Parts: sequence; structure tokens; C-alpha cells
Amino acid sequence: MAEIFTSAFWAEYGGILAEGFLDTLVMVIASTALAYLFGLPMGIVCVLTQPHGIRPHGPVNAVLGWIINIGRSFPFAILMVALFPFTKLVMGTRLGLRGAILPLVVAAAPFVARMVETSLSEVDAGVIEAAQSMGASTFQIVRKVYLPEAMPSLILGGSITLIAIVGYTAIAGMVGAGGLGDLAIRYGHQRNVPSVMWVTVIILIVIVQVVQSVFSRLSVRIDKRLK
Repeated sequence: MAEIFTSAFWAEYGGILAEGFLDTLVMVIASTALAYLFGLPMGIVCVLTQPHGIRPHGPVNAVLGWIINIGRSFPFAILMVALFPFTKLVMGTRLGLRGAILPLVVAAAPFVARMVETSLSEVDAGVIEAAQSMGASTFQIVRKVYLPEAMPSLILGGSITLIAIVGYTAIAGMVGAGGLGDLAIRYGHQRNVPSVMWVTVIILIVIVQVVQSVFSRLSVRIDKRLK
């Protein structure tokens, strides 16, 4: 462990650690963006089609809820292996950075959808009714009422999503997805260089702490209830 404070350690492993960090960063940012691209509309539709929603529709709500629950029920390691053929078909490879993106999106999108649904469900029904009484369309209510009113909760949900995806990337490293998880397995376990593993753990902890701190402060700053 003490060797991580030596220049020799960083001369030998600094390059691969930097590359692993960048790969993890790319995986997290890309998969989070794509997960919200799919998960945000799913969550919005779930709220709108609830029995007490502004556009109640039982079958649509039931099917979406079923899809989301199934997506959230798979452990990520099993999901990633199960998607190998589909990932190879869509991405051209099931390994490395490209091979990790699709499983990460499939795993995170249902998680995002449920987080969005929960956040939007917390919006005061009176505000929604007031917008309806003024003749606002469904799109206007979503854009000007639901999303702005739920923004502090959505931001906190975003931090939870990012942290979950960071954990997923570490698991993805176990099956050759690259990033810090891959380094921890290859060097910490297979090559018996525990110092590299501990550095990857420290980097992951720092990432999580930074994400949580930044998003928490941002949520507090825009929360009108605290002003």
C-alpha cells in the first residue's frame, strides 16, 4: 500500500490509471446521457398515465411499469452477459468501452424512469390543477410545471443515477469492459498488484464524493422552498 506514494509506482502505473479513469468517465457520461434520453420520457409517461394523472391510461401505465420493473430486477453482471449477442450485433463488439455502453444504458434507463416518476409524483397536485384550469396543454404542463417544480428532486436523482452507473462500470470491468474496474481485476487480482486495485478504489470513492457533493449543492441552490 505504501508504494502508491512512490514515484516509481506512478511512473509504471500512472499511464494506465489515467487511461482507466478516462474510460470510466466516458462510460459514465455517455451511458448516463443515453439512459436519460430513454428513461426521462418513460418516467414522464408513467406519471401522466397514472389513474390520478392528467392523461390516465391503464394499459400504457401497466406495460411501462412492467418493462421498468423487469429492467430493474436484473443484476447488472447477469444482464451484461445476457446482452452479449445483442451488444455484439449493435455495437460491433461486446468488449471494451463500446461494448459496455449498451448494457449500461439498458440497466440504467429503467432506474432513471422510476426516479423520474417518483420525483414528478411529488409535485403538488394543486399546481397541476391550476395549470389545467388555465388551459395549459399536456406538453406545457410537463415543460413548465412538472419539470421545473421537480427539478431539485430530479437533480438528486441524477446524482444517485450517476453513482449507480459508476458502480456498474466497475462490475463491467470484470467482463472486459475496460475502465477502473478492469484495472482492479487485472492488476489487483490476476497479477497480484494490490496497490493498483487500492488506487482504483480511491479514485472511485473520490468520483462518488464529488458527484454527491456537487449535485446536493446544486439541488439546494435551485430549491425554491429553501429561499
